[in-house]
Amino acid sequence: MKKKIACIDLFCGAGGLTHGFILEGLPVVAGIDLDPACRFPYEANNDHARFIKSDISSVTVDEIKELFGDADLTVLAGCAPCQPFSTYAQRYESDGIEGKWGLLYHFARLAEGVMPDVITMENVPTVEKHKVFHDFKDSLEKLGYDVWANVVDSSHYGVPQMRRRMVLLASRHGSIQMIEATHKKLKTVKQAIGRLRHLDAGESAPRDKLHVASALSEKNLQRIRASKPGGTWRDWPEHLVAKCHRKDTGQTYAGVYARMEWGKPAPTMTTQCYGFGNGRFGHPEQDRAISLREAAILQSFPRRYTFIPKDGEVSFKVLGRLIGNAVPVDLGRAIARSINQHLESVAVQ
Repeated sequence: MKKKIACIDLFCGAGGLTHGFILEGLPVVAGIDLDPACRFPYEANNDHARFIKSDISSVTVDEIKELFGDADLTVLAGCAPCQPFSTYAQRYESDGIEGKWGLLYHFARLAEGVMPDVITMENVPTVEKHKVFHDFKDSLEKLGYDVWANVVDSSHYGVPQMRRRMVLLASRHGSIQMIEATHKKLKTVKQAIGRLRHLDAGESAPRDKLHVASALSEKNLQRIRASKPGGTWRDWPEHLVAKCHRKDTGQTYAGVYARMEWGKPAPTMTTQCYGFGNGRFGHPEQDRAISLREAAILQSFPRRYTFIPKDGEVSFKVLGRLIGNAVPVDLGRAIARSINQHLESVAVQ
């Protein structure tokens, strides 16, 4: 008889990793996150997975054990907020972020107390530069886990986006590692969002509240009309170039106020991916930034993944945060497939 598996998703967000696990047949019993905005999308799209609003630092070992219940095999996943490890945070937000860095220590605390069969973590590549990551990895090895950790590109696993991430996998049952890339031919922006309804800047689709584009000022409309797919603001007439970019210190920031290209994967989605001036987030053809729905699809969320109730209000800031911070669903599927293959190979299922 096949053994019963239960997974718990720490820092679950809107459910990207959980959804990927469920699609690959790994049952998720609960997701834990401090952000109340995560509850609706998490529970509305992930049957049988319970959302628990809680600070990971206050979650106890007994609570995790109770959630796992009578499962024969347990998987503890945790994608701690990546902002503390980003280059931006290190340069501009050095004060007050130690608490966020410490979230990995709380993950390690729960892992040591529960001793799940498999552990997985996802974060930005630069997490590897920090002591907390190596402490986390070392603590698992001391507990007897076989640990694999490496940087992978989500586009190699079917995500239509260039998104490099550190993935860690650890098992109590022998060697474990990420599966080989599943997509040698990368999915493009056109394949992902090329058939969605046309929008003007500031317009919302009548049947999909998430397919909404932020408004643009007259000057930014002129700028996007002067932008070429794959180009930069250096292509613009002089009078459209921002003052900050005319300075020597601004010459290197060519990746803002730019359009995506149809024939390539999208750039990395961020929490502000709905803004034309925030990165290469201009639509390849239409004179606007990508919509929230397009951003979600580029994160490989299914087209009908719901983020707000039918009567809910669209907040670019809130939804941008949920979408930009999510683990791409298809990367979650690849991680789940890696876990499934490992458990099958060591004959513990």
